[in-house]
Amino acid sequence: MGIIYQTNKQTGITYAYENNAYWDKEKKQSRARRKLIGKVDPNTGEIIPTRAYNKKELDAIEVKSGPVPITQMRHTFYGASYLFDQIGKQTGVYEDLKATFPSHYKQILSIAYYLILEENNSLSRFSHWEKLHHHPFKQDIPSQRSSDLFQQIDEEGRMTFFQKQGQRRMGNEFWIFDVTSISSFSSTLNQVKKGRDKEHDRLPQINLALLFGGKSGLPFYYRKLPGNITDVKTARQLMGEFDVLGYKNVHILLDRGFYSKDNINALYQYHQKFIIGVQLRLKYVTSVLEEERENLKLWTHHHAQDEHDMSFVLTDHGRVFYYRNTHQSLWLSFVSVVFRIDLS
Repeated sequence: MGIIYQTNKQTGITYAYENNAYWDKEKKQSRARRKLIGKVDPNTGEIIPTRAYNKKELDAIEVKSGPVPITQMRHTFYGASYLFDQIGKQTGVYEDLKATFPSHYKQILSIAYYLILEENNSLSRFSHWEKLHHHPFKQDIPSQRSSDLFQQIDEEGRMTFFQKQGQRRMGNEFWIFDVTSISSFSSTLNQVKKGRDKEHDRLPQINLALLFGGKSGLPFYYRKLPGNITDVKTARQLMGEFDVLGYKNVHILLDRGFYSKDNINALYQYHQKFIIGVQLRLKYVTSVLEEERENLKLWTHHHAQDEHDMSFVLTDHGRVFYYRNTHQSLWLSFVSVVFRIDLS
């Protein structure tokens, strides 16, 4: 004997039934008799007895002697949630979320699990998903409650969380900073502006600046920026906010879109260790090319498919290096040597 739950799709009310299995000798198969117990309270989960099924009969199921009877049957997926739990503990995400949002961290984790596993579904489907999956909050989060939750995650809380994550990894990896653009048809968002889109999209856009670990792949900082702000102008703002977040001795990587005289001076001013891409037309780059011209002609430097695919970078030591874009392992080794960090 057990209890089975069934939800009426029209009313949304969940009913509980007593289920008794028996063997049908004529049809030679297992059958079941069901008897209505009552409806389930949506807030407490308790069964409210109805009709002839009285409280004594309900209690008799709970205090039956001998082996504990099955009172509820549920099919739940645990695997992915346990994997995410371990990732959260090993990366410190769980601990930092709990410290930053002590009242809401479980709801945040549950929504994050849902968005990862159901990337093509909206949050309105969470109620259905949570019935089949184990998650930290262990309760339903309706659409209105998730909207309220997002409003409570303010800028100060987000930056506090990123600060805690960044301080865990400042000394053992290099950080990569880049800006991407998101095209939009919106005419009401203030930050949607006409700008220079790398994909040559003519729509207005909003820019998203992101700082993440090259080794861990985890983000430590982000900013929404107006679409008409160029990459060059964002680097100085980043340096200023490093002081606010308490990021010291950071090893940072930037592409040549951030290169300018003012940005290089700012990087030196803030005593940052950096590698930044530089343009081929610069005089001191062409001088390095002239010095290395004979070496570049050697057969060991020839690559048939990428004969002209070469990049130049400037480091905080004031030295210019060149490398071929296709050799990622050599590039990472170069980063490791310059920054003196272990990337294994």
